[in-house]
Amino acid sequence: MVGRGDVVRELNRCARNARSGRACSVVVTGPAGIGKSALLHAFLSGQAGRHATVLQASCEEGASSAAFSGVRALLGSIAQGAPFEGAARHALPALTPGAPAGESPHAPAVQHTFHGLHRLVLDMLSRRPLVLALDDIHHCDELSLRWLDFLLRRSGGLPLLVVLTQQAEAAALTRRTPAHHALTDLATHRRTTTLRLRPLTEPDVAEIVRGFFPAPAAPVFLARARAATGGNPRLLGRLLRELRAEGTGPDAGGADRIAETGGRVLASWARELLDRRPPWVEQVTRAVAVLGASGTDHVGALAAVPADVVADALTVLREAGLLVPGGRHLADGAVRAAVLAPLDAQALSSLHTRAALLLSDAGRPAEEVADHLLHVPSIPEPWMPGVLLEAAARAEQLGAPEAAARYLYRVLEVDPDSVEVRFRLARSLAETAPPEAIGLLREALAPGVDVRTRARIAAQFGTTGLAAREISVALDILEDVLDALDAELGPDPLPADRELRTLVESVLLIVGSHGRSTFAATRKRAAAMTLPEGDTPAQCQKLAAMAVLTALDDQPPEPSVNRALRASSCPQLPLKSWSLINSAIVLDLADRTDDALRALDRVLRHGRENSAIWTYALALSIRAGIQHGLGALPDALADASTAVRISSAERWGEVMVLPRLALAGVLVDRGEAASAEALLTSIEPGRREEYVWTHHRYLMAHGRARRALGDAEGALALFRECGRSLEEAEVHHAAYLPWWVEAACVLAELGRAEEAQEPAAHGTRLARQWGTPRVLGLAALARGVATPGDGGVELLGEAVRELASSPARVEHARAELVLGKVLLADGDRPAAREHLRAAAGLAQRCGALALGQDARATLVAAGGRMRKMTGSPLDLLTSMERKVASLAAGGAGNRSIAQSLYVSLRTVEMHLTSVYRKLGVAERAQLAEVLRSSGGRGARAPRSAPRPGGQGFG
Repeated sequence: MVGRGDVVRELNRCARNARSGRACSVVVTGPAGIGKSALLHAFLSGQAGRHATVLQASCEEGASSAAFSGVRALLGSIAQGAPFEGAARHALPALTPGAPAGESPHAPAVQHTFHGLHRLVLDMLSRRPLVLALDDIHHCDELSLRWLDFLLRRSGGLPLLVVLTQQAEAAALTRRTPAHHALTDLATHRRTTTLRLRPLTEPDVAEIVRGFFPAPAAPVFLARARAATGGNPRLLGRLLRELRAEGTGPDAGGADRIAETGGRVLASWARELLDRRPPWVEQVTRAVAVLGASGTDHVGALAAVPADVVADALTVLREAGLLVPGGRHLADGAVRAAVLAPLDAQALSSLHTRAALLLSDAGRPAEEVADHLLHVPSIPEPWMPGVLLEAAARAEQLGAPEAAARYLYRVLEVDPDSVEVRFRLARSLAETAPPEAIGLLREALAPGVDVRTRARIAAQFGTTGLAAREISVALDILEDVLDALDAELGPDPLPADRELRTLVESVLLIVGSHGRSTFAATRKRAAAMTLPEGDTPAQCQKLAAMAVLTALDDQPPEPSVNRALRASSCPQLPLKSWSLINSAIVLDLADRTDDALRALDRVLRHGRENSAIWTYALALSIRAGIQHGLGALPDALADASTAVRISSAERWGEVMVLPRLALAGVLVDRGEAASAEALLTSIEPGRREEYVWTHHRYLMAHGRARRALGDAEGALALFRECGRSLEEAEVHHAAYLPWWVEAACVLAELGRAEEAQEPAAHGTRLARQWGTPRVLGLAALARGVATPGDGGVELLGEAVRELASSPARVEHARAELVLGKVLLADGDRPAAREHLRAAAGLAQRCGALALGQDARATLVAAGGRMRKMTGSPLDLLTSMERKVASLAAGGAGNRSIAQSLYVSLRTVEMHLTSVYRKLGVAERAQLAEVLRSSGGRGARAPRSAPRPGGQGFG
């Protein structure tokens, strides 16, 4: 018996005691399926059966109404043909079918029968020890139970063992039957020992799994199998048979199948149990299924049963493993479905309606009530729409727009002409279903709607239109509403009206700044507007939009940066997403990358907390671009990949282009240009050509991919097209998609340095106006590749110095590489190697594998040495540096490392300094993290190594 060794040993101990003349009884208890009957059979087949007479029987369901049915099952076999003499003849009424029912245990006739049965057992005991084993005594009749109690009280000093099995929920099931007190008395008898069978442990489950599958089981499979079945052997066996029939093995893949298959098994188990329980158990179970976790206090009212009945039913369900541990609601959705399956639609609707009314009368939160109203076919009562609206408002506050939408859909069924409901529903759908939201907003903009309401709707239409690709329509609506507001509000509007107008203006600027054909006109419009203070949410949103438009107009950075900083300091108020996104764009252009990342982190936090999926994917894509510019390619790759994965799972995924553009850009620098180009060509032209923020980024990313794939002419054409398109849109900025430096570098590689002077001069003019180290370094790089001789070398040196002082680490590595190649071509191999090694190291630390491999190959050609690169920064380390780093990360102090490697302490310190510099870390904890993330492992510290913080430098 798997997992039952301790119980079997206790049963054998009791059997030995009984054989020595100490009569006793054992009650084996546990929930259905736990293995009571199997245990009883195994016990009786062992030593107990060899040393005693064994009489074994089982109480059948429904037998509790037949007097002495348990006794007949147990002793009937010995009554056939046996002579009954003396007192034993009084046993005959109990052993004959049709014994009178309804008699009290204290009635004289019943007492005579008890004595007769006692005499019969004494006769058997006079010959040999006796074991009476009765299975499932919770089905037994009262008189049989009373007689067993009678027998035990009169068997002191006799070799008698009574073994009984009982379901753990028996007390709850029999409480309303005559047998209840008899069961209780028998279980609490002083000679009775109760043994409860516990759920199987994980090692027990492993042993059983081995009997089903020849392959070794994965730990996750064992853990999930035990969790899904609660360690119940019968349930476990059913689950394993189902999985085996599906062709599923006990590996990690099989573990993933357990939730679904286990749900089906548990649901079938639930249905089987309920069909064999009294009706009141199913009534309560249905109420539990309908009310769920939040309505457990109202189960009795919904089931129309008293509190004690509810308590007993919950005990039954808990023992059967159908409730969550420690809770009062069903453990699995499949179980809930199985419980409610017998109900037709009308009956189920009636239950939900009653549940809603109960919870409403009890003052429960509106969302608990509304969840039941979602399941009824209509909303007929006047109180219901109010509850749904309140629940929707609560869901909006809690950042659950999908829940709000479900409630509002039901209200719209009742009040299809409500503009406010349509507006709220559209707002709830804006992030998850933008096209559907736009449809609702169009309907809400019906003639006759007052101008203030139209203004709110128009502002929502504008921001939702960006996601739904409806910017032309949105701009027309916003312009019409602005004109109507001006006519309605006059020159001196109230503060609330002024804020509303500012809101519409801000959305107009945001939407207009996205279109290639509308960008210039929007900027001119913004230039004519009054600059807001940034004291209100709408003012902050407008200020951030104006900051972007000003920044991309060939202006010095200070005005735009100040506006962005002011807008991004807006407190946690509505409208913060676009305020922060536009501010982050400007701050990144100005190399205020820490401020930009903080702003985006706030957007992402807001997106997570409010299920703002579209905004979350957008902010991730923008953050990926910033991380890419910083040279943090692993972080950029993670953000871009996540944005692609999230957006691809949504209905609007094909419409959102920026995540794929961000990912393609990272892939090019990671040395995966072919994958990047495949990703870019999957974008339909119509999805990106209309928009400033996607079309030019696409051209840049595609050009860089073509260049990496060896198509210099194709790359040059794409870079030039990017420049022409930016000029047509009147977007002028050195740092925003610097196509000119890419074009200059390609032309120089093609041997057309003179042609490279034109894009270099264009970029230099823009860079000097913006003035950050990044753009000044890129301008010097472009002029350097376009300038032959010492002048070019000097300019490239300037590019290295400027970019080294900027956050643009990949561009810094690129400038080092270009300078190293020029020096190598000029014959200055030592100087070339210095810059090439710096380029390779920088690229490696950034994760820019393509650039790093180019730098390494050139370094080797220049006579330098460097290990081959993979994607790991550990490639930068020498073999000795790797050993030192591994030991340090494993916890060894410097002195212990020196002793284990037979080097001086100073040598260890020198190697660690070099390791920290190459990997860009400052302490041992960071070193350990880099080694783990790069596939390296910290070596175990030598035995003599001190604890961290002990002697030495470690």
